Amino acid sequence: MRIALLTDAWAPQVNGVVTALTALVAELETAGHHVLVIHPGLFVTVPCPTYREIRLAAAPLPGVARRMQRFQPDAVHIATEGSVGLAGWLYCLLRHWHFTTAFHTRFPEYLNARWSFLSVSLGYRVLSQFHRQAVRTMVSTPPLADFLEDHGFSGLALWPRGVDTALFRPIAPAPLGLTGPVFTCFGRVAPEKNIEAFLSLELPGSKLVIGDGPARRRLQKRYPQVCFVGMRLGEDLVAHLCAADCMVFPSRTDTLGLVLMEAMACGLPVAAFPVTGPRQVVQNGITGVLDDDLRAAALAALSLDPVSGIAYAKANGWAASAAEFVAQLTPARRQGLYFPATTRDARS
Repeated sequence: MRIALLTDAWAPQVNGVVTALTALVAELETAGHHVLVIHPGLFVTVPCPTYREIRLAAAPLPGVARRMQRFQPDAVHIATEGSVGLAGWLYCLLRHWHFTTAFHTRFPEYLNARWSFLSVSLGYRVLSQFHRQAVRTMVSTPPLADFLEDHGFSGLALWPRGVDTALFRPIAPAPLGLTGPVFTCFGRVAPEKNIEAFLSLELPGSKLVIGDGPARRRLQKRYPQVCFVGMRLGEDLVAHLCAADCMVFPSRTDTLGLVLMEAMACGLPVAAFPVTGPRQVVQNGITGVLDDDLRAAALAALSLDPVSGIAYAKANGWAASAAEFVAQLTPARRQGLYFPATTRDARS
């Protein structure tokens, strides 16, 4: 099958969406599909306001149209709602092509965290209009589907994510020389991630922050006792994770939290708030602890057996996730191309 994937999140960005889409494309190509990824790196870009590390494609519609016309995809998937995603959305509507979308990021809350005058409810109304034009919108968990349905979304279907257990597994820890127990938080260091809720906790041992982002400089200055190691990739990232005893996930807005699965694959029990993403990933009291008291969750997680988290991660690989993604696609032009008839409703 020829699949066009349009995304505003792609390398060199480092975040959960990029990780998920990169793994998805690799699995699709292994399965014999031909994938065209249309991303900002193919166009002239401008820095994203308040987050200059992210580059947005400037006026990408002509370039998107040329690539789509040459590729002639059997299916079109629009992964994000940025300028590349919007250009693909417009192209498909103008050509009367069918397409699917995915909901990865709760942008209304993210924008509200930066500019409090922006209405969260208005943001969801705008996003629902974007996704309503799709045949279906893929979501990672049933609780997220329920949340979006309450905000006017329709046509929601479940697409569970996976974890790369070939990379994320227990290995020799990085020699950081930190006093144990070591509590880590890793991912994008940005206001919407609520990282300060972790940094301000009174915990024994040491705190380790792995990742980079617009809030790092301010937080590193405010919490000089915390070890900030910046962005780490590949085996180096895994070694830093394995230097910790517990992963603390303070975000209240993530739709899934892929980093939770990656931490568990490395043998780290996790501590998080009992909100949408963690509730779907964490087996409370087994692979992690969910509690509105994040300090209590972190301390309790130390006593959990890491084997349970490793087993959970191994059971949730990317091959099964990619197969479910294909099952949710729809023919772009309804020309009789075979597609799997059975799809899973997001709440099934």
